[in-house]
Amino acid sequence: MATWIWIVIAVAAVVVVGLAVLASMQRRRKEMEERRKQAQELRAEADSREQLAREYEEHARNARQVAAEVGARADQVDPDRDVAEND
Repeated sequence: MATWIWIVIAVAAVVVVGLAVLASMQRRRKEMEERRKQAQELRAEADSREQLAREYEEHARNARQVAAEVGARADQVDPDRDVAEND
C-alpha cells in the first residue's frame, strides 16, 4: 500500500482515539455533576431534618415545662396531698 494510505489510517486512528477519550471525559464530568447535585440534595435534606429535630426538641422541652407546672398546680390543689411532702 501507498504511504499516504498509512498516514490516513494513522490520522483516522488518532482521531477515533481522541474522540473516545473526549467522550469518556465528558461522560465522567456529567457523572461528577450528577453526584454533586445528589450530594447537595442530600445535604439539604439533612439540614431540613436537623431543623425539624430542633423544633421537636424545643416543643418537647416546652411540653415538659408545662407538664411540670401542671403537676405543681395539681399538687397545690390536691386535698389529699400531705403538706409535709411540699417541704
